[in-house]
Amino acid sequence: MKKVKLIFSMLSVTAVMSAVLWSCGGDDEPPALVLVSLEAQGIDLNGATSATGVPVGASIVATFNVDVDPATTSAITLVRQVDSQNFPVTVSVTGPVVTINPNSDFSTGTLFILTFGAGLKSTAGKTLSAPIERNFTTEGTFAAPDAVAHWTFEDNAVDIIGNRSPINGTPVAITYEPGRKAEAGKAASFNGTSSIIEYANGSQLMNNGSWSLSIWVKPNSELGKGQFVLGLGAYYGFQFEIFGSYNAFKLAASYTNGTTDFSEDLWADGEGNLGWQGWVFSKDFRPTGGMNVVIKDKWAHYVFVYNAATRQGIVYLNGERIKEQDFDLWPDGDAKRTTTGLKYRGASPDVLNELALGFVHSRGGTLWDAEPWGNYDSPDANHFHGLMDDLIIYHRALSEAEIVAMYNSGKP
Repeated sequence: MKKVKLIFSMLSVTAVMSAVLWSCGGDDEPPALVLVSLEAQGIDLNGATSATGVPVGASIVATFNVDVDPATTSAITLVRQVDSQNFPVTVSVTGPVVTINPNSDFSTGTLFILTFGAGLKSTAGKTLSAPIERNFTTEGTFAAPDAVAHWTFEDNAVDIIGNRSPINGTPVAITYEPGRKAEAGKAASFNGTSSIIEYANGSQLMNNGSWSLSIWVKPNSELGKGQFVLGLGAYYGFQFEIFGSYNAFKLAASYTNGTTDFSEDLWADGEGNLGWQGWVFSKDFRPTGGMNVVIKDKWAHYVFVYNAATRQGIVYLNGERIKEQDFDLWPDGDAKRTTTGLKYRGASPDVLNELALGFVHSRGGTLWDAEPWGNYDSPDANHFHGLMDDLIIYHRALSEAEIVAMYNSGKP
């Protein structure tokens, strides 16, 4: 009996020693994956508050405490908050450093949500103890995504989306001044007599489908005349004009139904006149002093939308829908009943396929040369006089929510 007890005791000691050895081995277990730092071009994204002012072209660099398994980076997502869409990125790993490169520039003034999911692992197979979420806002004021062109006028006249640069020795007589607010940066200043910026291949900005144009403008009324803010071959492409009374403005544009091309004005008359063909809604500004109270010598946000699905043209001023017209309300058999979108139909020598900022068409065209208001070289021409900023063009119909967000973000 004593011998049996001794053997049992020896077995017990062996078990205890094995347990101790196993516990000691546990100290050598790989550590959990921990985020050490997160930054974008020197801006800390891992702070207690949401980061702002992140450059639109910035890469995001995350550093962890141990090497990261490249095969698990699909657990990293970047979501654009305004439309809850995943923003395409390319992720690379070098040891503990994870670099997240956006496939295209971030939109300005936009909130992004970056998530490191629980599926992210170290090379030793350890995961995050819990998913990590960080958010940040890009520099500038909000611009709805998916633009085809965007001019910010930050000391230059280059389109930051399509990389369009001025031609023909332009810009002419353009200066850059502080804009409507610090976050909006600078604006282009036009002198009302000779200022112009021209771009080749303007027809690329048009679209046989839905289309939108957004722009901030502060006209200067000192010269006492109407103003051509911009134009692509006038109504052979599109033109934005503010009337001399500052109680009306319009976007004249060329449209098509695939067979027939025609022009039509998307006109906000400021008087609520619904007697015109196709007009569904038009705000009357007269009870509050007229539209000039809103736009004369003041920063205002103008947005023009053509929705190809509904064949409606809509005008927004300072985030408010002030005009709507419907091509379906034209008479049966009219080509406008089957409008599909916009189409450039200009031809030399009347107009050239060049976008002009500051006038109704580029200087090479001869349209309206006999008219003092339409001849670029005439001292009485309706040149734009004032400040212009954040001209953005889309080949889609902006939603009202996007337009309101753009106005609220950008307003002075």
